[in-house]
Order: sequence, then C-alpha cells, then structure tokens
Amino acid sequence: MSEQVEITTLPSGLTVLTERMDRVETVSFGAYIGAGTRHETAAENGVAHFLEHMAFKGTATRTAVDIAEAVEDVGGHINAYTSREQTAYYVKMLKEDLGLGVDIIGDILCHSTFEPEELERERGVILQEIGQANDTPDDIIFDHFQSAAYPSQPMGRPVLGTETIIRNMKREALPGFMSAHYTPENMVIAASGNLRHQQVVELVGQHFADLPKAVRHEPMPADYTGGEYREDRDLDQAHLVLGFDAPGYGEPDYYPVMLLSTLLGGGMSSRLFQEIREKRGLVYSIYSFTAPAQDGGLFGIYAGTGESEAAELMPVTLEELGKVQHQVTGVELRRAKAQLKAGLLMSLESTGSRCEQLARQWQIFGRVIPAAETVAKIEAVTEADIHAAAAKIFRQRPTIATIGPIGQVPKLSAIIDRLAA
Repeated sequence: MSEQVEITTLPSGLTVLTERMDRVETVSFGAYIGAGTRHETAAENGVAHFLEHMAFKGTATRTAVDIAEAVEDVGGHINAYTSREQTAYYVKMLKEDLGLGVDIIGDILCHSTFEPEELERERGVILQEIGQANDTPDDIIFDHFQSAAYPSQPMGRPVLGTETIIRNMKREALPGFMSAHYTPENMVIAASGNLRHQQVVELVGQHFADLPKAVRHEPMPADYTGGEYREDRDLDQAHLVLGFDAPGYGEPDYYPVMLLSTLLGGGMSSRLFQEIREKRGLVYSIYSFTAPAQDGGLFGIYAGTGESEAAELMPVTLEELGKVQHQVTGVELRRAKAQLKAGLLMSLESTGSRCEQLARQWQIFGRVIPAAETVAKIEAVTEADIHAAAAKIFRQRPTIATIGPIGQVPKLSAIIDRLAA
C-alpha cells in the first residue's frame, strides 16, 4: 500500500493534513477542534457537547434532514464526538464523494443556525443522555473518578454537563463557544484514503472560508489532587475505579506506562485478569487503562464485583500493584509490546484511524509521527523502565470512586496506608 503524508497551511492559518492510500476506495475526512470540556467555564459545562449535537441540526441552506439524507444518499457515514480536550466532526465516503463530505462538514461548522425549536428538541435528547449515563453505573463511575482526581477544575467536569446546567443553558452560549474556539488556528483538517492532497486543500479553502477569527484560549492547567467518591446504591455489583496521576502525551514515561497498563490489566493474559478473575473469581470485568492529556494524565483500574467479594478485591489488587514495581518478566513485557504494536499497526488499515491519528499528532506534537518511530519507542522500553514507572505512579496519592453496595470497599485512607506499607 502506498502512503504519502502532505501538509498545507492555508492563509487563514488552517492546517490541512492528508495521507494518500492508493489501494482503498474510500476517504475519511474530519475537522478536529482543540476545544472540549476543559475549555468551558463552570457555568457553561456541557456547552461543547451541546454544540456538537446542534451542529447537525441545520444550516443556512440545509435542514437536519437534508444533512442526514445527503450523506446517506451516497452510502456515507457522518458523526462527531466531544472529549475533554477535543471536538471532532468527520465523514467517511466513497472517494468520488469527497467533495460532498467536505461541503457538509464545512457547512455545519461555518453556517449552523441553532434554530430555537431544534435546540429545545436536542436539549431534551441530551437530558435523556445524561439520565441514561446516570442509570449506567459502569459508565458514570468514570465521571465521578475524573471529578475526584481533578476536583473543582475544568479537567474534572463531565463532558455531558449536568442536568441543571443543560436545562438552563441559553441559546447564545453555543454560537459564543463556537466563535471563541472554532477558529482556523485552533482547528486541524485531516483526510486519509484514496485522495489527492491538492484537491482536499482546494475544497477546504472553498468550504471553510467563513470560520470565525478569535484569540486562542489556553485552558486551565490540569492539577491532579486525588480524592474519593462513594455512592451507596442498591445494585447487584459494586463498581469501582482506582487511579493515580500519570504522564501525559510526550512525557518520558509515556510508553513505559502504556506497557505497564497492558501487562497489568490490558487483556485476558494480564496479571489482574488472571489473578483476580481466573484464579479467584472475584469479578466478571477488570481492566486497567491510561487517559493521557496534553499536560498530565491518569492511570486507572476498573472492576465490577459482588458485595461479598469487594472486601478481598482491593487488597489483592494493591498487592499486584506492589509486585509490578519489582517483578516483571521478559515474557510478559514482550507480550505487552506485541499487543501495543499490533493495535497500532492494525489501526493503520483504517482510513478513519489514520485520519484521526494525523490530526491528534499534529495538535499535540506539531508533527506527524511515523509508525516506525512509535514502534521503536515501544521496543526500547526495558523491564527496569516498567519497575520505575510503576513505583513512581503507585506511590502517589490515589483516587477511588465507587458506586453500589460499597460497605466492604476500603476507604481512601486505608488504601493509602496499604500502598505505603
């Protein structure tokens, strides 16, 4: 497969990145805005996500139905997402329909009308989404974990916002947030697939000409504090997340921590899965994860366990966190490296994944990183690096969030004492 990355910055300051993949018949195209939940004020929490919903609800020349039908008439797919640091709008189409995809994404980002009737309808949809999240403990637990880790700051607020804020959010908050953040300097356009770079540049120049101009807003720095959230709820399982401060993108320990997460709780062969589920039968689900950001991040472990098993779960988990600071075998490190490398290289077969990687790398590092460079950094990690990363992370103040029958889940103070032992 022939691939070629090309980059052009338009006079407006908007950067366009493309990666040509000759042997596919599709193109993925997206606009990636460097603004999300952590760029909101406390009073407007949820506005980035609300805006993402409303962008599909009509422009000066298209209704919401027009947008959906135009994409699906050619068999395409359109979607969007909001995270704490980014909002993305993207399409995947057959290569001959690229022009339509760029037109539609440009239209919704430059000419959305935020009609009051549509806004009230979508407000109801988002309130339903918040209600659904609150009714799903293994989903909402991560918001409570984030809030406990970063209390009273933008990085700790929920992406969806709160019911009260969404109910009372004024229409002008949405175009206001768009005008402040959806600017050429704060946006990256990426495309991957069977395309010509110059064609993409010309289409973007045509359909993104009306983006607003504004001074770029830097978010409040993330300040990990660590803490505790406990909610006693009548459920069959106790859901818990235990976590710690961790490196962000580009920090020296980033790849050792990624590998640490993989070997500790990244699959069925991982230590936590084998010890806690397979040997002891204490859980149905347990896994570890990393959540890096541009200025810090989180390392977390999720588990769902029965009320009677909760007392044994935490001590066994903490014991494993102690062991991995001193005991890592070459076999399990090689397995973890294979898992990370395979995930990376398999993702390169998807135009959508490549498109998103282009944008994310440019926004974080200011350059596109070759896959071979990433593989080399993974391969360079040693057992000693894993020991050092584990010791650094697991000797810090933890965060614990738990929902359900939590009487047997140790409190934060007891976890701290055990980690220090």
